[in-house]
Amino acid sequence: MTTVDNTAYRYRTAVPEDTEAIEALDGSFTTDTVFQVTVTDDGFSLREIAVDPPLTKVFPEDEYDGEDGDDGDSRTFVAHGAAGDLAGFVAVSYSGWNRRLTIEDIEVAPEHRGRGVGRALMGLAVEFARERGAQHLWLEVTTVNAPAIHAYRRMGFAFCGLDITLYDGTPSEGEQAVYMSMPCP
Repeated sequence: MTTVDNTAYRYRTAVPEDTEAIEALDGSFTTDTVFQVTVTDDGFSLREIAVDPPLTKVFPEDEYDGEDGDDGDSRTFVAHGAAGDLAGFVAVSYSGWNRRLTIEDIEVAPEHRGRGVGRALMGLAVEFARERGAQHLWLEVTTVNAPAIHAYRRMGFAFCGLDITLYDGTPSEGEQAVYMSMPCP
């Protein structure tokens, strides 16, 4: 058990009984800034810009497959608050050929944000990465999710790539995907 801001959190590997709570977790966010992408012949640049009114992003439903995330190279970790409610989760997968641990999804319930839950879940991902021999962690995030980008940078992630077409034909059309990585400490 970990205590953050006088709130006790319990962290563990997900089990099939967590599926319903994971699927129901509110991963939406509201932000007053987004990252604007400028693509050039030599690369790209990101610039944070204000948006008014603030943007609220609700992600389309992404079905959790009910697996406990423990097939050897994949894992899902969950955080539960003192009342037993799901505070957040992180789903990861390891690829041996490039020794990369991919953060497939990380979400923290709005009422638990800003309390270190995301950082603690990422810490569990790092531990799993070390166990597997990963050299780096990698993730993808939409440019409109400035709060997450700031959090990942505080955790040690750096920008490493861009895909301006990843979300074409999806409910996130018009957004760009930024890739971030960090060495496995």
